[in-house]
Amino acid sequence: MLINLSNHPFLHWDESQRSASEKYGKCIDLTFPSIDPFGDEKYIDSISEDYLLKILKLKTENDEEIVVHLMGEMTFVFSLLEKLKKEGIRCIASTTERLIEYYDEGVKKTQFSFVRFRDYFNIAK
Repeated sequence: MLINLSNHPFLHWDESQRSASEKYGKCIDLTFPSIDPFGDEKYIDSISEDYLLKILKLKTENDEEIVVHLMGEMTFVFSLLEKLKKEGIRCIASTTERLIEYYDEGVKKTQFSFVRFRDYFNIAK
């Protein structure tokens, strides 16, 4: 099972990303937290601990191997990745190509095109 913990719900993924996710099994969304930019490191640790417990609960309830698609605010992601790694839970990131168009008066349109999933813990050392 794939747990999507990002600001982009599965319903809004393009066909290529949904298709690529099928190898992980069914996908469920876990709402990404709104991270307070004024929060300190203890705050981040506390939120990541809460999400670790949510993910472990989902794993227990579904009684199957899980993979977490984790994208978002960097310090939260890093903290949660460390916790999930200790639990032996595989985590992946989505990679994209960024297409940018610039318009008058500083307006910029950015479009992302999914390329692939990349495993966080299998990066060559």
